[in-house]
Order: sequence, then C-alpha cells, then structure tokens
Amino acid sequence: MKKKNGWSKHVAVSLGGAVLVVAVVAAAATTPPTVSFIRGIVASTTPPVPVLDRVAYDKKLLALAHIATSSPWYNAYLQATTTPIDAKTGLATSTTIRKPLWPVRTAYPNAGALLPFNRIVAYYGNFYSKGMGVLGQYPEDVMLRMLASTTAAWAAADPSTPVIPAIHYIVVTAQASAQKDGTYRARMPDSQIDKALALAEQIHGVVFLDFQVGLSTLPKELPQYVKYLAMPNVHLGIDPEFSMHGGAKPGTVIGSFDATDINYAANFLAALVKANHIPPKILVVHRFTEDMVTHHKNITPLPEVQIVIDMDGWGSQAKKIGTYTHVVAAEPVQFTGFKLFYKNDTLPPSTGLFSPAQVLNLAPAPIYIQYQ
Repeated sequence: MKKKNGWSKHVAVSLGGAVLVVAVVAAAATTPPTVSFIRGIVASTTPPVPVLDRVAYDKKLLALAHIATSSPWYNAYLQATTTPIDAKTGLATSTTIRKPLWPVRTAYPNAGALLPFNRIVAYYGNFYSKGMGVLGQYPEDVMLRMLASTTAAWAAADPSTPVIPAIHYIVVTAQASAQKDGTYRARMPDSQIDKALALAEQIHGVVFLDFQVGLSTLPKELPQYVKYLAMPNVHLGIDPEFSMHGGAKPGTVIGSFDATDINYAANFLAALVKANHIPPKILVVHRFTEDMVTHHKNITPLPEVQIVIDMDGWGSQAKKIGTYTHVVAAEPVQFTGFKLFYKNDTLPPSTGLFSPAQVLNLAPAPIYIQYQ
C-alpha cells in the first residue's frame, strides 16, 4: 500500500547494638532491604526513593537538540527562561538568533524514566507475518543476533547514551476485511505477547505493544491488554495511519489521531503507573504526514508518561530527512523517534540505509530508533 510522498508500510525486601546497625546500613546498597530493632523501635534500612537529576536531564535534552554551550539559549533553557543569556556574563541579553524549537520544556518525569538517559533501539513487527517487519521475518535466534549487532552499533555511535533493546510487537493489527464486529482489526492472543516478553527478557530489554485500531478506538482496545501494559517493562505504541474515521477501510486512506486520542493513551498509562508504583511509561506515536496527528500543541506529556513522535515511512534519505524536518521536528511534543526499513529504505533511488551517525546528526537527535 502506497503512502503519501512515496511512503508505504505493510498493514496488516536483628537484634543488636549500634555496631550491628551500622553494619546493616553499610550493606544496604548491595543487599535487600533489612530491618533492625533498637530498644523496641523498628528502623528500616530501605534505600531512599531516587530523585531525578533535573540539571542532568536538561543538559541531555540540550545535547540531543545540538544546542552549543556558547548559545545564548543554552543557559536560558537551564534557567527555564525565554530570555537569552550571555554565556560569558550570565546576564540576560538581546540576540537576533532565533529561539530553537528544541528542546521542549514539559513536565519533568518521575525518577526512573528511561528517556533521555538511554536510547531505545527496537525491532518491530508481528510474529505471524513476514511482511510486517523484522520480528516475523527471521527465526528468533537470527533476529536476536541482528538486534544485538544493531544495538552495539548505536552504542558505539553515541557512547554517552546507553542503548536498551526493545521488542516492538503489533498486538492489534489493521485488517483488510471487516471481521465479525466490523472493526477491521484483529487482536493477538496472549501467547504471542508472552513470546515478546520472553524474547525481551533474553536480551534484558523492554517491550512495546503497538495498536492499529482500524474502525475500533483506543478506549476499546487498550483495556483489553491492561495486565500487560501494567508491567513495568511494557510500553505502548499507537499508529494513527490505521485509526480510521467515517467508515473508511484501513489502507484506503491514511488515518489519524487527534491530541485527545494521544492524551487518552497517556492518561491511561499514567493511571497504571500511579496504581502500580512503577517508573514512567513511554508512548510512541507513529507519524509521516501532518494530518496523521492533529492539534499537536494540545498533546500533554505527563510525569508518568514520556511521549515520542516517531518518524514513520520509507523512501530515499532525502525524503526521510524532509519528513523528519517538516513533519516531526517542526511540531515539537517531547521526544522524537526515527524508523528505518531494512528493505524499503534501500530501494532505488535510495543510496542505502541511514547509519547511526547519520541519524544522530538530525536535530533533534532521535532517542527512539525502530527497525522494520
């Protein structure tokens, strides 16, 4: 199926005195939390709750945006002001340098957030289909070796950012036929999600569950997989291309999500984070045209949810850069992603697949990378 501008994608936790207490506390960093009893008073040695290093967080965002320390906007961002600051004097100054769109200032995430201190490198697809992505195209052992090699390449290209591998599994797939309920979507069985979890465990990675809702909706689909989405290592992807409106069949037109849909998904995840006392979730939203995501300024990142707008679509390097620049980077939300197609990105007139170094030169540098 052909996308606009030449893009396409397949559907488918002792008794003793002070000396003993000190010994217990000293060991707390390397042993499970313990409890000591002192004169009948219970003293817990449970480690304190970690706190987000906001300065390190902001500096990482500035680095991703390629904002030089000499820029008047560098210290302005660190001081949370829209007035440019002279890098030498530390004083407010006037400048003709246009304020950059990136980094975006949103709510700080809760401690334990994966982004931007790590980069996610994901393999995408469905185990039932060789045509929907790399997950179903190769035997498991081959695919995992490929993913290991790919993550190593990204780690080498940016040693300052640890890489976390991911299995990005399409759990609800758009269909060409109506199905019995007329939704044009199929839900995958738990066995397939369990398989994705097992693969991720082998590589010490995370899982994304991706939703192509067809003529259904996120409020109808996400609750069906709440037991998985409540797991600390499971995150969410949603695909506007296959969110259909007005009765159109998937694949006949490009679908869309509005900010209200994306905010619903974010709030759904945030509720799970709060209820289960787990680190923030990541929400990936695929996009390759302006119309696929409407009212982007109303999308609200939350302390519990980090939002990535992922540049989806294949084509020549020039086309992919154009789409990233004019569709994703031009309408900033929080973080960006970039999708690479092993097959379609290498079709003529393309000169080959982007290298990690080439993708890292984009402004902002994507923090989520997906291979199909």
